[in-house]
Amino acid sequence: MVHPLDNPVWSALSGRQQRFNIGDEQLKYFSADVASFVGLKNWDASDLRALEERLPAGRTFSIPLSKPVIIPDCFEVLFEIPLYQMVCSSLNRQTLPNMPLQKLGKKHLQQMLDLTALTKPGPFYEHTMDFGNYYGIMDGPNLLAMTGERMKAKGFTEVSAICTQPDQMGKGFASVLLQQACERIFDKGEQPFLHVRQDNPSALHVYKKFGFEVRTEIYYAIFKRK
Repeated sequence: MVHPLDNPVWSALSGRQQRFNIGDEQLKYFSADVASFVGLKNWDASDLRALEERLPAGRTFSIPLSKPVIIPDCFEVLFEIPLYQMVCSSLNRQTLPNMPLQKLGKKHLQQMLDLTALTKPGPFYEHTMDFGNYYGIMDGPNLLAMTGERMKAKGFTEVSAICTQPDQMGKGFASVLLQQACERIFDKGEQPFLHVRQDNPSALHVYKKFGFEVRTEIYYAIFKRK
């Protein structure tokens, strides 16, 4: 049986997050102001023909898959990188400072866009927050750090947009946000997962400290129609 996280975009848009799908039953993708992800069930010859014929121009798309694929020649690959997909089956709770967290909403959108543009935790757009459960640490009107949820597959929820203002690093903000995000996911009877660059040892160390383990390598690519 194929694991739902081997093809997380397809799993999300075919199941718990099908409301976000603006494609069809074979080619599924998010609106450009939500996420860049596109999903196919098998990424075989038939699926790739659908990608060539029906994926719209004028925007970039991305794929996270547990196997590499050859992007058709009608697309330009802008970026490729190997990631790790990590899953936490049991949270190793840490003793952390008691910090009040702010539930983030539309009134915080510009701060969220500014923070993610500065720290680049991954693509973040005007309606990315529609995935839900974004929390931050505030200093007055200033957003110092935040995290949220993104793709949801059966039994799993992705922790995403983990980022901190560069001049606020080392204060434990990310750890507090990560632990509370994981606790919320476990409270719903699910397991948290995330994606991280393989060349980011400091992040890997933090995630492993909380009980995340590498489940598989992920092929990640960004591409657009030529």
